[in-house]
Amino acid sequence: MIEHFPLMISGTQAASARGEVRSPWDGSLLATFDRVDLHGAQQALATADALFRNRDAWLSPARRIDILRRAAELMHARRNELAMEAAREGGKPLADSRIEADRAIDSIRLCLETLRHLAGEQVPMGSTPASAGRWAFTQHEPIGPVLAFSAFNHPLNLIAHQVGPAIAAGCPIAIKPSEATPLSCFRLVQILREAGLPDAWCQPLVPVDLDVANQIASDPRIAFFSFIGSGEVGWRLRRQLAPGTRCSLEHGGVAPVIVAADADLDDALPLLAKGGFYHAGQVCVSVQRVFADRSIALSLAEKLAAVADRLHVGDPTLLETEVGPLIRPAEVTRVDQWMREAVQAGATLLCGGRALPNNCYAPTVLYNPPDGTRVMTQEVFGPVVCVSPCDSMDEAIARANGVAYAFQAAIFTRDIDTALRAARRLDASAVMVNDHTAFRVDWMPFAGLRRSGLGVGGIPHTVEEMTVQKMIVIRSKEL
Repeated sequence: MIEHFPLMISGTQAASARGEVRSPWDGSLLATFDRVDLHGAQQALATADALFRNRDAWLSPARRIDILRRAAELMHARRNELAMEAAREGGKPLADSRIEADRAIDSIRLCLETLRHLAGEQVPMGSTPASAGRWAFTQHEPIGPVLAFSAFNHPLNLIAHQVGPAIAAGCPIAIKPSEATPLSCFRLVQILREAGLPDAWCQPLVPVDLDVANQIASDPRIAFFSFIGSGEVGWRLRRQLAPGTRCSLEHGGVAPVIVAADADLDDALPLLAKGGFYHAGQVCVSVQRVFADRSIALSLAEKLAAVADRLHVGDPTLLETEVGPLIRPAEVTRVDQWMREAVQAGATLLCGGRALPNNCYAPTVLYNPPDGTRVMTQEVFGPVVCVSPCDSMDEAIARANGVAYAFQAAIFTRDIDTALRAARRLDASAVMVNDHTAFRVDWMPFAGLRRSGLGVGGIPHTVEEMTVQKMIVIRSKEL
């Protein structure tokens, strides 16, 4: 029997429409869910706003810690089920979905650890006549109601990165998952409620249409807007935010990797393959542009193509699968169009370059595509890696920086001076030395620059952004 998820919005029972979740692998119906209209979505925001306004009803830090601890325990007990559901709805291979489930559990634990150590600071007083007799300090308070829009590619851990910090910060949150992958969100919210979170403090919703999503994003009751998704949508929504609404935007990049002539290719190749073809390239910091010294570039590209050719493409629910499907048929068509454009412009196709059954695309390596092609200037978000020869390190850095996006970058070399030169000159929020661009742990800062985003992700940083520091100044004759 197909499971149905009713509305999980406090005070709203009537659904406006019903949505379906289908497997990107075979199109099978996985579940159905109720969509919400504008009235229901506004009800969710009204509930969140009322909770925040009633300061006597705020959840204490001790209670929030207990809820997060219990939630992590429940997630750990259901780890395999969460991973399988994420693999089925999102298409990420099961082996990688299990890693995602483990990361999501750790993300929730990080939220409670961050809350346990969240502290203000003492502001110096008494150093001037005007500040004499005063004691000042700051403390963190929740910023207010949070609205979060999430993406499909990490359907469990991205939700954990948005909902978990809101709970830790003490903010009521309404969360809109991707309509392609809402099941992991529903499941995590159910777990949080089972762990003791009152229903009204976290309300998942999938609007009936984009107009409803746009209208709630501009609602003045929202104190913080968290967006993970495409840059085109994120920047447009930012322009619509009400005055005073703070936001964080996490978009994609066109991640560059520089491979110096002295690099250990045996070490680099599996890392480049993993970083480029993990989740079929549907990762915002996926390896996409590799700039290699001309003396090794073609050999590197051919060896990478050989690795890509051996990757097992198939059913994401099987443990042996290394590359699963793209999320929608339209994405397969788009990736193929971009690849063909590059080949027609002069790129050499070394492997892949073709659509496969069940929304899959063969892992593809292109050699020396022109810099103006879309595979070199825009985020492919598919299993395509481009390798380009360069005559100098400065040329590689200049070409790596020659796009409108800046997120994570990488350099492979055995020379510390070369590594530091690249690290200082690459336009990036993080530079990985002898590792791929998609490396991430959930407590590190994670920030897109320029068109790639706004604000800083990572559990402790998001908790910080969802709070305000209130200063209290005490005047006393005893000071």
